[in-house]
Amino acid sequence: MTRAVDRVYSHIRDSIVSGKFAPGSRLGEVELAELTATSRTPVREALRQLEMEGLVEVLPNKGARVYEWTADDLDEIYDLRMTLEAMAAARAAKRISEKDVDRLSELCDLMEIAARGGAAQQLDLMAQLNDEFHSIVRTAAASTRLMPMLGAVVQLPLVLRTFHRFAPADLTRSHAHHRDLVAALRAGDETWADSVMRAHVRAAKHVLLQSLEADERRNSK
Repeated sequence: MTRAVDRVYSHIRDSIVSGKFAPGSRLGEVELAELTATSRTPVREALRQLEMEGLVEVLPNKGARVYEWTADDLDEIYDLRMTLEAMAAARAAKRISEKDVDRLSELCDLMEIAARGGAAQQLDLMAQLNDEFHSIVRTAAASTRLMPMLGAVVQLPLVLRTFHRFAPADLTRSHAHHRDLVAALRAGDETWADSVMRAHVRAAKHVLLQSLEADERRNSK
């Protein structure tokens, strides 16, 4: 059973983050069972796992569907994230340890290697490395107020979906931003760190909103 659940989980999850299952799409247990050549029991368990990760929502008497962020939701989330992440980066510039900056540099190397793989699993790995990168910066900011506010707007499922929508040029730009941020933190320059982080988050927001618009155009045809 566990193997069947893992297989179904991977299939649904990959379809969501790649955009094959669009935001708001209904995830019927019968249809998914037929699609994955299994029974409804592993499908139901896989959907529970995905609900816990924030990729799926289960509505009373309506079943499961892909979690949907509207364009307005994304606009607000990314604007809030940009302000808070930039503030964290600026604070971190004066507080981060040399050891943490060295780890950020290592993470840059690892993210660039993962991006060259191109496969969905590699992009997932890159998203996890990216999460560690930003977590180090937030922790170095040493602000008990910033951390819970950032936790409310930085959601790994949304980051995952963004990475899977990145074109090669978008990934290259993201890597360059990470490298610039490491340089700013190593220099202890608050203004530079703030500026780089704002550009970094704004660029990710642009990619996701453009991708959402493209999905809407396809679905309206």
